[in-house]
Amino acid sequence: MTATIALPSAQSLRTRARAMTVLRLVAAPVIVVIAVSLLFWWISTLPLDSIEQRTLNPAYIEARIKEHLLLTFVASLLVAVLAIPAGILVYRARSAWVRGIFLTLGNIGQATPAVGVVILLAIVWQTGFATALVALVAYSFLPVLRNTMVGLEQVGSDVKEAARGMGMTRNQVLTRIELPLASPTILAGLRTALVFAVGTATVATFINAGGLGDMIVNGLKLQRYPVLLTGAVLVAAIAVLIDWLAGVVEDLVRPKGL
Repeated sequence: MTATIALPSAQSLRTRARAMTVLRLVAAPVIVVIAVSLLFWWISTLPLDSIEQRTLNPAYIEARIKEHLLLTFVASLLVAVLAIPAGILVYRARSAWVRGIFLTLGNIGQATPAVGVVILLAIVWQTGFATALVALVAYSFLPVLRNTMVGLEQVGSDVKEAARGMGMTRNQVLTRIELPLASPTILAGLRTALVFAVGTATVATFINAGGLGDMIVNGLKLQRYPVLLTGAVLVAAIAVLIDWLAGVVEDLVRPKGL
């Protein structure tokens, strides 16, 4: 007697796929909201001293979050503006030594400890927002550069030859074929750079550039652990939300069929 295996219907597969999509869209924000709500509920039950009260108030926390987000997004925008064209240039150059130079520069920026980059720039230049911004760009440059190169290299040569056979110029092939097909890989690099920038922005406090690193360092120095924990949880929450938002954008702009 032959046993038959019941395969799921197309309708059930579509329903399951929609359910997974909805779960993926709402899981991260819900977890962040719950975690932050529990944190502030716990803080509200504590007898805070005068130092903790001056730090754990809405105005101070809001100011630090704005500074942190400003550093993160401006640095990520600069990385996108600089690293994507650099990746295209290296890809189009087809030169091993040009590729080596750009990758070496990117590796130096990422391999050097973030605190070291920030402090070194502050010593030779100045303290403040601009210095922290340069350090964040140097630290987040490599993922976008590498992903741009890899994404373009993964586009099949037959696809490019077909486009050239249809009369497209080299630049038209790049803008209409190669970049759209490479966009998922490039966006994954930008997503990584954003998360890097969120974490690295915490060290901006060492050169008076603000951010949530102020709360973490002050909480650690003064042994005010509610302040330390609040800063750390908020940084983690921002990183998770930015990664989630970047994932949503990545899905929206992904070419159909990929």
